[in-house]
Parts: sequence; C-alpha cells; structure tokens
Amino acid sequence: MRIAGIRSRVVQLPLDRPFQPAWGRGRVQRSLVLVLLEVGTDDGLVGHGAAHGGLEAAVALDRFVTPHLLGQDPAQVDRLAAVIRDAEILGPPPYCMEIPLWDILGKAAGMPVHRLWGGAGDRVRAYCSTGELRPARQRAEDVAALADAGFTAVKLRFHHDDPREDLAVAEAVREKAGDRIELMADANQAGADPGTGGHRVWDFRTALGVARELERLGFHWLEEPLPRHDLDGLSRLRDRLETIKLAGGEDNHGLHEFRLLLERGCFDVLQPDAVKSETASAIRKLAAFAELGGVDVVPHTWGNGLGMLVHLHLAASLTNCGYLEFPHDPPSGLTASARDRMLTEPVTVDEEGFVQVPQRPGFGFVLDEERIAHHTVHVIEQGDCGFAREDRGVSKGSAT
Repeated sequence: MRIAGIRSRVVQLPLDRPFQPAWGRGRVQRSLVLVLLEVGTDDGLVGHGAAHGGLEAAVALDRFVTPHLLGQDPAQVDRLAAVIRDAEILGPPPYCMEIPLWDILGKAAGMPVHRLWGGAGDRVRAYCSTGELRPARQRAEDVAALADAGFTAVKLRFHHDDPREDLAVAEAVREKAGDRIELMADANQAGADPGTGGHRVWDFRTALGVARELERLGFHWLEEPLPRHDLDGLSRLRDRLETIKLAGGEDNHGLHEFRLLLERGCFDVLQPDAVKSETASAIRKLAAFAELGGVDVVPHTWGNGLGMLVHLHLAASLTNCGYLEFPHDPPSGLTASARDRMLTEPVTVDEEGFVQVPQRPGFGFVLDEERIAHHTVHVIEQGDCGFAREDRGVSKGSAT
C-alpha cells in the first residue's frame, strides 16, 4: 500500500450567528474555516483529517509535507511523522498530516482508531468548553442550562481587563449551579492574542490571587494562567496551590517543550493538540511519561468536528485522561452543530454527560460532501487524486 495522491480543500462554513472569542479582543468570527485533508492510497483507501487555518495552511502542507509523503507506505507512521515534524519550522503547524494516516490504517484493519491504540474505553466524559465573555448573571443562567442539557462539567473563559470581573462570573456560576456541575476556568494567558484592543497579561501575583479564589469556589482546574514559556512562574504557582489543578500546553509545540513542562513541574494537566501542537502518536508517548509523574493528559480541541473526533479517539485511548473538551457556547454562533457542520451529524453527549466513540473503521468521519462542496473555496492536489470528486466554481492547482 502506497500513498498515491493528496488533496486539500479550503472550506469556509458560515456561522448562523457571530462568535466573539474571549481570547481575541475585538474579534468577531462569522465563519468556520478549515482545510479538509484527503490522502488516497493505490489500493483505494482514503484517509481524512483537517488543519486549522485557511489557504496559508493548505499551501504550507502542499509545499513542505505532501511531496515527501507521496509514494510512501502510510503504515510507517513513526517514520513519516518525523518528516511531518521537520516541517514545523517552515510554516503553520503540520502535525495534522499524521491524522489521515491513522484513518487509513483504521480502515485497512476494519477497526476504530482508539482500539488500534489500545482503547482504554468506548466513551469519554465531556466538559462543555465555552468561548465568550458574558455578564455574570447571563453566564450563570447559561451554565444552568448546559447542566440541564446533560453536561456534568463546564469551562468558563476569563479575559476581562479586571480579573475581579472574571471572579464575579465564577462566583455567580457557582452560586447558581451549586455542586451539581464541575467547573474549570481558562485564562488564555499562554499566548499573546490581543486583537484590536489589546489586553493585560497576568503577572504572577494576579494568577496566584485568582487561583486561590477559584480554590475557594471549588474549581477543578485553572488553565493557562501565565505565558506558556514562563516555566519558573508556572512551577512556583503550582507549588503554592492546594486543591485546584493547573492545566495548559495547547500553545506549546513539540515533545521537547512538553518534556520541559513535565520536568519543571508546571502543570497537573497537560493539554496537547494533535492538530496544532504535536502528532497524535507523540501525544500518546507523552501521556505514558506524564502518567508516571501523576500528570493527566486531556487533549485540547477547538474549531471543527474532524478535530473533535480525532481527540475523542485519542482521549478514549489514554488511561490518564478522563475528559473530552467539547466546544459549545449557545446562543453564540459557536455551537456543536456549527462546529460539526462538515459532518452528517454532530457529536453529542449522552444523558450521563459522556460522548460515545464511533465504532466505524478509522476515526469514523462521515462527511457531508454536498455541504463541503458548496462551501469549498480552493483546492490543491498532488499525485493521483482520482478518488476526489470534481468541484466546480473553485480554483484548483498545486502550490509547488
């Protein structure tokens, strides 16, 4: 079996309503943009995946990764992952290119990927990951509604100019929800994303003060309270806390950075992302070492339903995970149905707040080809892409 062709489709799906991310001051998101990846083999199997970003990601993958995968055996994942990893310094994160390889192998074996990886379980507890800043009373009502919808854990976003406003939201949510739901908070301080208005990055004292207040409120974890490379600050902060856990890592890149986070004792929960921070196979290696030190690995996910399913399989294969990040923040435009619009049906939680892992071969992607074709704005192909149906009304070509 050899890789015969690789196709990237830039897809732009409009949101029903605007979404204003807490981490991007002044930004208003009106569409969901992704690169849909398809890797075809000479015996007719096709593996799918997705990249964050738009044309810039598709061009970088086409130029720096695709030429080195054509003609190769997709089963040699570790060898090809090294090729993918080497492209990290040349453009947007390329780690997502490993995903179609595992999708192919799952289909060849007739098994879901999480079972190929050892399959710690067939379902994972979801935590609803909100994304917007809202007034305290409104957010408290929102979380109560999410609990009524079946969620047993919810993550709030912090990003007000004054952290006391963030804590007021946390207080209101805890008072409204009581103990029936587990709460997390994401400060999004790991990477500078100031948008048009800027924001003040927390210093150590601010992070410590917020964390202690969240301890008082019984929060499970505080995510990204300091810049991602402030290893000394993160380690000091973790040592000063008692019950609340520190989480982070989505903005770190490469196993070497995650090794430092483990060695320096920065986090109780590592959150690598198989699309943007490391390959899925490397994350599984990281999880094994993290477990030796009592550190959990709960993959980060955001953006689209393909990434969601990949991280569902990854979470289900790990013994030190326990949660699945579930982006969903109604009534904004970023909901589960919008997130999964490129699939025939959205990923949902069951009555106990868990997500069941699809048992179809591979990652279980079932694409809504009609919708994808309608919203495809650019196509890039290399090799024999006879597996791809023709698209009309979009530009085609290779970036090389």
